[in-house]
Amino acid sequence: MKFISDVKLLLKITQEYVNAQFTIAFSAIFSLLFLLYCFNFSEGVWRPIVLVFFAIYAATTIYVWLTSLVIKKDLAKHREVTKRSRLLGIPLILTVFAGNVFAAGYGFMLASKNKTAEYTFAVYAFLTQIFILMISGLNIFKPYVVDTFILAMGTFIILAALYLVTAILIARHVTVDTAPKWMLPLGIVLLIPTLTGNFFSLLLGITLIRKARNTDPSAVEKWQKTWNKILRNTMAVFGLFFIVFMFSLSVVSSWTFDYDFAVENNYAVLLQTPTLEYPLGTDNFGRDLFSRIVFGAQISLIVGFCATIIPALIGGALGAISGYYGKNTDNIIMRALDVLYAIPGILLAIAIIAAFGANTTNLIIALSVGAIPTYARTMRANVMQISNYEFVESARALGANDRSIIFRHIVPNALAPMIVKATLTIGGAVISTSSLSFLGLGIEPHIPEWGNILKVGSTYLESHSYLAIFPGLCIMLLVLSFNFFGDGLRDALDPKSN
Repeated sequence: MKFISDVKLLLKITQEYVNAQFTIAFSAIFSLLFLLYCFNFSEGVWRPIVLVFFAIYAATTIYVWLTSLVIKKDLAKHREVTKRSRLLGIPLILTVFAGNVFAAGYGFMLASKNKTAEYTFAVYAFLTQIFILMISGLNIFKPYVVDTFILAMGTFIILAALYLVTAILIARHVTVDTAPKWMLPLGIVLLIPTLTGNFFSLLLGITLIRKARNTDPSAVEKWQKTWNKILRNTMAVFGLFFIVFMFSLSVVSSWTFDYDFAVENNYAVLLQTPTLEYPLGTDNFGRDLFSRIVFGAQISLIVGFCATIIPALIGGALGAISGYYGKNTDNIIMRALDVLYAIPGILLAIAIIAAFGANTTNLIIALSVGAIPTYARTMRANVMQISNYEFVESARALGANDRSIIFRHIVPNALAPMIVKATLTIGGAVISTSSLSFLGLGIEPHIPEWGNILKVGSTYLESHSYLAIFPGLCIMLLVLSFNFFGDGLRDALDPKSN
């Protein structure tokens, strides 16, 4: 019985086995979705491309299930995953070209025994780049492409190769605590691709530089522990991947996508079903839905981030001042914010937009104003707790002024809950943006934005449902990704989890 319980414990804590279960679940779900969509009931014909994807995902599900049985056998017999079993992960890496990030990520994790944070960052930087390369590559079927298309695609291929080579080098030479000195220039080089929006490249470069320089081991250890906690949470990692992918795609979209396909009317292809030229079909004005969704991600992310950062800064400052000074200052600030908090956020946003007009700037302001009280309350509670700590009394005894104590000593120690709250509320800001645009009170109707696209699609739910399904899926996946990552970040920064 003790042996059986030990094996069960090993299965729970072995990352390869846990990832296998997630991969099986998600691959099976997508297999079912492809199966449901592979037959066109209105025309009575099969969709061959969708049928191929169903076969690939179904075969992947079975293959991953078999690898999980091999891992289970290894743990029972050898107490670890053997080198021969790790070779089974290599074929799964190829599933990235079928869009199965779950299986590809699992393949990379299974193939290497040395799974440092740097290795994970390199793997997901590579996967992000491959996805951007494949999404952008679909434009080759368009009648024409932008002038920078070939140069951009060549750059993407070089970056993907760089990330893959880096992942291999890290797997062989980087340990949990150290990295060779010769990797310092590589870490600096990896900071440059951050300009493409690939946040994994930034994290990879920073962690490699910190390890290669080997300075301040305690700070490196703290950074490493925090990221290790996040990376052990499979859902948080996939959430971060989708966020980084959408952000990076938004940054580089103007290099490979022609904006005219998203805004110019083309009456020759009205309401066309998905084809290679128009991967997601066209809307009632003949505009390419694929291009509109890609460019719409820019608006959704910009408004989502701005409508989170602005109230976080203003509310955080008001909450810090209120919590530190207390008494009359606290009463004045918090009672004023209570009045603002009593007004429903969406109604306040509608009132502001109705008064000042519907555009991107007014939408950001409208969503930001209603969110200020919640951030102020969160910061106030943290500051009131931290202001009683001994290091604050020591700073006061050494003659530090109030501004220095608040913003140099207290606020940095109260940021963790604010960061977690911000990641969890960005999704809400994205939903609010899309909701107001759906009601005609957000972004101008002609500008590609997910809410605007969904509004058009809602008119054709019965005849052309894909017009509403695709933007709806994007909104759902982005919001879920922020929530998953926010949950993982909360668990990693929670002192109780230690």
